[in-house]
Amino acid sequence: MRVRAIRRDTFVTKNSLFSAYKLGALDLSHRVVHAPMTRLRSDADDSPSAMMVEYYRQRASEGGLIITESVHPSFDSRGYLGAPGIYTDKHVEAWKPVVDAVHQKGGRIIMQIAHDGRQSHVDLSNGKAPIAPSVVPFDTVVFTQDGWVPVSPHRALDADEIPGLIESFRLAAKRAHDAGFDGVELHSANGYLVDTFLQDGTNKRSDGYGGSVEKRARFPLELTEAFISVFGAGRVGVRISPSGKWGSISDSDPESTFAYFAQRLNEYGLAYLHVIEPRVMGTETLEEGKAPVASAFLRRHFQGPIIAAGGFDRYDAEQILQRGDADLVAFGRWFSSNPDLPERLRRNLPLTPYVRDAFWGGDERNYIDFPSYQNELVE
Repeated sequence: MRVRAIRRDTFVTKNSLFSAYKLGALDLSHRVVHAPMTRLRSDADDSPSAMMVEYYRQRASEGGLIITESVHPSFDSRGYLGAPGIYTDKHVEAWKPVVDAVHQKGGRIIMQIAHDGRQSHVDLSNGKAPIAPSVVPFDTVVFTQDGWVPVSPHRALDADEIPGLIESFRLAAKRAHDAGFDGVELHSANGYLVDTFLQDGTNKRSDGYGGSVEKRARFPLELTEAFISVFGAGRVGVRISPSGKWGSISDSDPESTFAYFAQRLNEYGLAYLHVIEPRVMGTETLEEGKAPVASAFLRRHFQGPIIAAGGFDRYDAEQILQRGDADLVAFGRWFSSNPDLPERLRRNLPLTPYVRDAFWGGDERNYIDFPSYQNELVE
């Protein structure tokens, strides 16, 4: 994927990437959002490492929004070794330097909280089987001390376990609040636990959390309410992946499922709905040139701000804002290798290619050693 050259006087309307926007309770000076990206560089105790502090510091910008990589609310909710946590008070203290680094540059930072559900392994949870709403066999790999390995067989949650799960999310949000975060995002996408409750390809329950779309949406809505009880609705977002394929997720009628879910989220007055376009799966673009369709569909059902994500370059980002299908655009891969991405996009400067081999774990190389454009010129 290449960023197309665009005249600097193109796209000058009020919905430009580089116009101010009020996102819930957050005042932003531009609409280029750092997307959540799992980079697997936390310390052994799941605390954010020193290089993570530097990573986020480099990518913060005045009035810009960063959404962190997914952070797990309990030890046994991990699916990838090296992913950070927010389940102890020690984690609160370890996240504070990240928040401070972003705030010192005038940026805003939201923590994405996720339970990886059935995409996990017994080696990551002291022998406990991964959990899901129902047992639906599937194939994928997760990252453990032995590298990339197949997932362990999962088990179905008992109904009496669900209140404790919701409380773990609420406590995670409380710790994020204590660490100084500007808000939290519920990760209800990519086939992780919350997403598997919502979609009927993975939710085969017959109790109050399964069956009809109203019951399947119950768990993510209760988690949303738990986050709101801590931060208030104007500092809470929800991320979804309609028609996504990551984690072997599926639904028999995704349009009806996600339309209903978006309509229910209207009741809360959330800061935003974060939509992953189905043209990407994880770090892969499935179809080059495919138009973003999920945001356009959900615009008809969700009344609040929409952040669009998935395979955008500067041209596509400006186009989706001009059409009114989204209000902000999240970039992942390009942010990984361009710490000053908002400025490069604003000035239509060349972008440094990203390095796929460094996406999932590693050290400082191809993580915090990418220079800003001005430093590239000096070198």
